[in-house]
Amino acid sequence: MKLNYKNTIVVGFAFFAITLFWQIYDSIVPKVLNDIFMFNNTNRGIIMALDNIVALAMLPLFGHLSDRTKSRWGRRTPYIVCGTVLSAAAFVAVGACANAAALIPFIVCLALNLIFMSTYRSPAVSLMPDITIKPLRSKANAVINLMGAVGGVIALAMIMVLVTENTSSYFYAFIGASVVMLLSLVAFIVFVNEKKLVQKREAEEKRLGIDTDNTDEEEQKAMSFEQDKASEELTDTEPDNKTATTNNASKLGKPERRSMIFLLLSVVFWFMAYNAVTSSFSVYASEVWNIKGGSFSLPLMVASGAAILSYVPVGIIANKIGRKKTIFIGLGFMFAAFLGATIFGTTWFGIKIDFSDGNYFSNGYFYLMCFFFALCGIGWATISVNSYPMAVEMSKAGSVGKYTGYYYTASMAAQSLTPFISGVLMDLGKKAFSSSTEGMMLLFPYALFFIILAAITMIFVRHGDVKPEFLSKLQAFDVED
Repeated sequence: MKLNYKNTIVVGFAFFAITLFWQIYDSIVPKVLNDIFMFNNTNRGIIMALDNIVALAMLPLFGHLSDRTKSRWGRRTPYIVCGTVLSAAAFVAVGACANAAALIPFIVCLALNLIFMSTYRSPAVSLMPDITIKPLRSKANAVINLMGAVGGVIALAMIMVLVTENTSSYFYAFIGASVVMLLSLVAFIVFVNEKKLVQKREAEEKRLGIDTDNTDEEEQKAMSFEQDKASEELTDTEPDNKTATTNNASKLGKPERRSMIFLLLSVVFWFMAYNAVTSSFSVYASEVWNIKGGSFSLPLMVASGAAILSYVPVGIIANKIGRKKTIFIGLGFMFAAFLGATIFGTTWFGIKIDFSDGNYFSNGYFYLMCFFFALCGIGWATISVNSYPMAVEMSKAGSVGKYTGYYYTASMAAQSLTPFISGVLMDLGKKAFSSSTEGMMLLFPYALFFIILAAITMIFVRHGDVKPEFLSKLQAFDVED
């Protein structure tokens, strides 16, 4: 058995476009809300939480719809093509409304954009297991994650080049993202024949005598929230006696259930920390550090690069010392990163970082901030690699999809709440300090607080720490989003 890397890479163009979009969205939309529409932190947080709220409702729906779709182009391709085209067009409209400072049209176009993105994310994620035989899906998922990482880095590079101090330059970022999304779609259409690839996968599984039972296939996908929900819905249609048997077989014991609860609490807490920073950093860098234009993307690029480079050693370390200890190492890195950003990135300790002159590379504080962001990237990669496997390790036979659903519900719920909660905190700080800048400075202490909570709850996780098998360098990238 050998993975067809060419087919996997071209299928990964869909995920490449998705990741690029969200990187631009998370970086530029907060700037638009702050600089053009003058939103306070609370209202900005509400808007930035909308994508996760929409995702909670729509990803399971369109994942399930694509499972039932039959067309001459396959099950997933129609959603990917239509969703990408509509999303790219809507993203340009969002940028045009922002450039015209038209708030109501901006909100309407943004809402449509989020809906369009939700129509094809689940089908795009589902396509990889559709065309890949079961034993090779781990390696294929690694390739897909690498494609996504490349998309994120390209998005940050685009921001650095296209965005200037002039707010009208935000429009260029929206256009640039849309153009790259459409180009990736062209590559997808040219090189991907879904029905042919699915037929090849079916023939290969038949040749190798690999079980093609659909229920087992859904369990082994276990890669996205939307797929898990679809699996649960399909299970609900089975006879009651079979469902009862499955429920009894998959029920956790009291110790395992307690560990699962504390693990999910940890997931909530570290997503509360990380997503608060990612959804507000572009504004923070401008208001607190006086970073102009798109240069705020430089520390984020350092974090992304450090994360990519850390996947291999993280896999080796987890193989030697176990997942739980490795997660604590990751939490330690993130604690150090947010503590460092709190001490050196605020004025509370007599340190004033000011990049208003634009000479980033001649300023020692710039390298210090990049160091802390590298720590954060490494820490986040370390947690991501090991937390999801711990969750499914505790699941019983026939319940992998259900516990994957729990994992993603916890992470997405946290990402829906934290932009709003952190925004309220920063606005309260603004009133308390009588300074918008000092109110913003509460961002990293907020993240630090939730990282500490995540470490505390992880102490009580006693299960799911089975040492993983040795991972190849490529398989070390096989993490969930």
